[in-house]
Amino acid sequence: MIITVFRSRVKPEAQEEYGRWAARMSELARQMPGYVSHKGFVAEDGERVTIVEFESEQTQRAWSLHPEHVDAKKKGRASFYSEYRVQVCSVQRDSAFPK
Repeated sequence: MIITVFRSRVKPEAQEEYGRWAARMSELARQMPGYVSHKGFVAEDGERVTIVEFESEQTQRAWSLHPEHVDAKKKGRASFYSEYRVQVCSVQRDSAFPK
């Protein structure tokens, strides 16, 4: 499994439009082959963290290269984010309770 951790700060003036784009990306991601899950969180200081799971590096890469996602990333850099960081990670160990 491949996990993407996306940390960002959205400019205050971009919140409304960002919300529309984020909803579309959420819908689109769910339709991608190999998609497992994603969940977003907002910290008290305004930082957003989205954790996205895909079955494999290939399926995560397909999501990264999807034309609408590419457009959204460009729009994010140009209009939405004051800063962001993306980390793509391989799962080394996985355990859960209860199973």
